Amino acid sequence: MARIPRSGTRIDLEADGTTASIASIGASLRSLRADGRDLVVPFDADVVRPSFRGTTLAPWPNRVIGGRYRFRGVERQLALTEPSRGHALHGLAAWRDWRVVGADASSVELALEIEPSDGYPWRLDVRTTYAIVGGALTQHVRVESLDDEAAPWGTGPHPYLVAGPSPLETWTLELPASAVQTVTDERLVPVALEDVAIDAERFDFRRARTLGDVRIDHAFTRLTRDEEGLATVVVRDPGGSGVAVRWDDACPWVQIHTADLPGEDRALGHRAGLAVEPMTCAPGALDEDLLGYEAGVVTLEPGAAHEASWTIVAA
Repeated sequence: MARIPRSGTRIDLEADGTTASIASIGASLRSLRADGRDLVVPFDADVVRPSFRGTTLAPWPNRVIGGRYRFRGVERQLALTEPSRGHALHGLAAWRDWRVVGADASSVELALEIEPSDGYPWRLDVRTTYAIVGGALTQHVRVESLDDEAAPWGTGPHPYLVAGPSPLETWTLELPASAVQTVTDERLVPVALEDVAIDAERFDFRRARTLGDVRIDHAFTRLTRDEEGLATVVVRDPGGSGVAVRWDDACPWVQIHTADLPGEDRALGHRAGLAVEPMTCAPGALDEDLLGYEAGVVTLEPGAAHEASWTIVAA
């Protein structure tokens, strides 16, 4: 019997000078290379995926604060999957083994049924497709409700971008967002929605500038989009190489994280890449009582579907 790698079934894609490898556990982007260089921080196929690196976040991205939320007047409690901060982190799909539905040389579709549980009592059919087209990798997520009651929904990816060989501190970031969700220092509990000018050195990257030693683990919104309705985040190495993520208005939020890890061991991934996570909803959005502003949570009525996608490309 063939041994399955620790990160799950491995699916390798290649087209137009770009290669990607997908791991079935978490429908995770394990590696992405273009013209011989990494565009994301990779991990080996036969390891337990490091934290949430490259995974697909569903049925919510980011945190449910304290694991508690109220939806349509009913309060529910999720398991606390971020024990150090006491939150339910990044949904229910990240450590599930997604089923490979179909694949060819440049694309793969994976599927997962989210089954009812104590904290999330709804049944959903989730499909995701990775495809390389024109040298860019696009991930598309589609969910369909299989339940007879309305369910809260959110999704997003979790790639750590690599601009080039220089340290993260030397990279420039261009982030077209004018608002940031401020949070508490220790538990990252949402506090308010503020203009990025509240701390411009830390939060205002509307004009590309060097990251330096700033530490960011925040959600941003009020995104400026191009004439096609796309928002684009660009990270660039001082040597000229770079990587971009772009997405449409299905994701009005984006989480930025400078990958600051306890112990600050770069061998373990400390500041090895910049997490850029387009999100359909804000941190804390599942709880209708928590935030006093539009948070983007999707209400899936029985039989309804929702779609979102994002693209990573060398820049």
